[in-house]
Amino acid sequence: MATQRDYYEVLGVGKSATEVEIKSAYRKLALKYHPDRNKEAGATEKFKEVNTAYEIIGNPEKRKMYDQFGHAGVSGNQGGGQGPFSYTYSNQSASGGGGFEDIFGGFSDPFDIFESFFGGTSPFRQQARKIQYQLKIDFMEAVKGVTKNIVHQGKQYAIKIPAGADEGTRIRYTDFDVTVAVAPHKQFKREGVDVIVDHEISFPIAALGGDTSVPTLDGDLKLKIKAGTQPGSLVRLTGKGIHHLNSGRRGDFYIRFIIKVPTKLSRGQRDLLNQFDAT
Repeated sequence: MATQRDYYEVLGVGKSATEVEIKSAYRKLALKYHPDRNKEAGATEKFKEVNTAYEIIGNPEKRKMYDQFGHAGVSGNQGGGQGPFSYTYSNQSASGGGGFEDIFGGFSDPFDIFESFFGGTSPFRQQARKIQYQLKIDFMEAVKGVTKNIVHQGKQYAIKIPAGADEGTRIRYTDFDVTVAVAPHKQFKREGVDVIVDHEISFPIAALGGDTSVPTLDGDLKLKIKAGTQPGSLVRLTGKGIHHLNSGRRGDFYIRFIIKVPTKLSRGQRDLLNQFDAT
């Protein structure tokens, strides 16, 4: 049977290490070797080893037994491969000493550190997940902001969706979360906080110049077209795009000109175009 490594050696601390030093060492190693973050061979085993070591020397009573009798003194007290997570949460945190909030620097939820670093739900989370609701809103409701109602466990809640909300924006409540789904717009195309609209103008207006009315987020805008405007030309309206979340700043609004070329011409129109092409 393989010899067990000294738990102090596993965490990289001396036998005189303080509780704070042990917690700090454990935090760094747990994040370094977490299987969702470290895909190297052996990382999972190192992660389990770090957990086991902290379960023993991170607990004053178990540490005292370990210091006096070594592995034999704690052989019946190890967590069966579960690591200190369940132990720390149910014992140290409940009694007001130690726990994840201290270990991981102020996270109020003992499992939030894993969801923050690894982008998913902690594999150690035992309590039921919060209920997830989805609210589908129109494009302009997302642009301007809107209040929608939902019923949760028999109680109605007014959900305030801020201006600038986008697909996937999440609004968190104590007992549930709300995710926003935004329906696409038939004219406006969103790119972050910027908006692009393709606006069609006639060939004569593109060639000679003239006026056109363009739809924007703030209503129709009368715009003067320069003579010789080319297909795909862009006009930028600074600060007329979508609000940054929780900010008064806005993105930009872009107008991209599409030149409408007639498919049917009269004989006279053809003659004029031929004369134009010959000059």
